[in-house]
Amino acid sequence: MAIKRYGATKDNIITNGYDYTLSTRGTGSNMGYADSLEVYSIYGQTSSSTNGRSQELARTLVEFPISSISTDRDAGTLPASGSVSFYLKLFNVATAFTLPQDFTLTVHAVSRSWVEGTGLDMDEYTDLGNSNWINASASNAWSKVGGDYHTASGDPHYTASFSLGYEDLEVDVTPMVEQWIDGTRTNNGFGIRLTGSEEALYSSSTGLDNGSLIHNPGGSEDTYYTKRFSARSSQYFFKRPTLEARWDSRIIDDRGDFYYSSSLAPAADNLNTLYYYNYIRGRLVNIPAIGTGEILLSIYSGSSNNSSPTGAKVWLPTGGGVAADLDVNVTGGYVSTGIYSASFAVTAAATPLTAMFDVWHSENVEYFTGSLYPTKFPTYNNAPTFERVTSIKNLKKKYSRSETARFRLFIRDKNWSPTIYVKATANNPTEVLDSASYSIVRTTDGYGAVPYGTGSDYSTYLSHDVSGNYFDFDMSMLEDGYMYEIKLSYYNDSISTWVEQPSTFKFRVEE
Repeated sequence: MAIKRYGATKDNIITNGYDYTLSTRGTGSNMGYADSLEVYSIYGQTSSSTNGRSQELARTLVEFPISSISTDRDAGTLPASGSVSFYLKLFNVATAFTLPQDFTLTVHAVSRSWVEGTGLDMDEYTDLGNSNWINASASNAWSKVGGDYHTASGDPHYTASFSLGYEDLEVDVTPMVEQWIDGTRTNNGFGIRLTGSEEALYSSSTGLDNGSLIHNPGGSEDTYYTKRFSARSSQYFFKRPTLEARWDSRIIDDRGDFYYSSSLAPAADNLNTLYYYNYIRGRLVNIPAIGTGEILLSIYSGSSNNSSPTGAKVWLPTGGGVAADLDVNVTGGYVSTGIYSASFAVTAAATPLTAMFDVWHSENVEYFTGSLYPTKFPTYNNAPTFERVTSIKNLKKKYSRSETARFRLFIRDKNWSPTIYVKATANNPTEVLDSASYSIVRTTDGYGAVPYGTGSDYSTYLSHDVSGNYFDFDMSMLEDGYMYEIKLSYYNDSISTWVEQPSTFKFRVEE
């Protein structure tokens, strides 16, 4: 599981805009329970001899459960700082109102605690109290009208551009979230607004804010009305504000895909990585004597029938966890609770071994002995065309939102078929792919509940071990009562592109 989503705990719109009368401003109004969020700027809808042409603004506030994120990190569900990225995601709402184009929204951390409220009225601004343009709560005013934000030099802030206007907002807010997690800043959520140069012009003679008007001499004389996003009370499950954690959780265990080193391959491709999983009473636990430290691995050849390790340790070439040529120990390390890994290369002799045995040990104590069957890299006399058939061996018809499911794939070449010379068995080995990704789609309308995450964070890449490719998925990210399908895409190096596979795999999610 390399994606985890956190829904907003509160959100609101604050505004100094006029209601339909164009005489009363909504500065005291609260919209904390409205089903959409709004950002806009209107310049010059009215004018007066005192303040000139009018300034009307709306800003959005949204807060997420950082305490839950901290709990998940402490539990090991989320990786440590530096190994995970957090994305703020808000989703566009189609409206009958004019949609602004070619604008930029800024995202700052709110610096004062605020109360969401239960207001609904986004037109006449009749629901008053709680957080609004003037007050953060019923008993506390903002230091500045329009909300208090961390805007000092060095404070993290972000921008999102909207060329057409109907795009969703998605920004990497990792530094800000990490400050909330480590307690450097208090979590009061995000404030989303137009840039200072796009919010409406207003120049106060005092150089200060005037009543509900924000002194903004560099502001715009254009109008940006109105950009709306779905709120947390939206009926549309996948459109609610989300703070999405993404990280690389791949297990790249080459036990079932182990190759001898070759002069034709780059050094990195000659390395193989093996994993050791320390399960005790059905759960992963650290080896007490190792903890999160180093562990050693040695390779042995097999007995006459390859049933057990025998003889002396195999000499290994330098690379990975091998410090020098002809060393017999690979230095491995801690991956996560109860999981250790080690990387190394093996050079084929004149008569290559058909089986090898890996022994994990430390200070003369042997913890685990495994087996592996190395092969040579294939060579081709033409450009290969890779066509594969895939099935999910353990797919169920339905899943609960409370479970995290592991999906195991069986992959074979499309043109493979057993002959009288090839024994077909129920345990034919699966092909193992290094670059494979999944997506989840709602079948009723084709909505991409989880898009392919093939970027730098590898969020939807598949892991692999001796049993083949697999991935874990947190079902709480899906709305119950619907059917979904898994789509798979494999990277084809020969044409340098991802190829989506024709087969899809359907399941239903229930509460």
